[in-house]
Amino acid sequence: MDTALKIKLTYREALKQAIREALQKDEKVFLMGEDVGRYGGAFAVSKGLLQEFGPESIIDVPLSESGFVGAGIGAALNGRRPIVEVMTVNFSLLAMDQIVMAIKNYLGKPELL
Repeated sequence: MDTALKIKLTYREALKQAIREALQKDEKVFLMGEDVGRYGGAFAVSKGLLQEFGPESIIDVPLSESGFVGAGIGAALNGRRPIVEVMTVNFSLLAMDQIVMAIKNYLGKPELL
């Protein structure tokens, strides 16, 4: 007989719990993205986290996917643990140059380009 406790969560709540847990466990973790703080994110995943963790851990960024994804990559390369939220997958393509160049330059794989 299975006595395990089963909890039903929405995908949004599961993401929020995972982000909260990461922020609680490691002070190097932070969340950054468009409207993730004050408005709680495009899909309300981060709603309430700004009040819980403060503006050093929950960072609203300007509308510039390439810029803030690049900032997240730079933070990670310097020992931080960024969670970078891009509103929708189609906007992530705007940051592809940052991602590919980070792989090429920092992972020592110049043959990728």
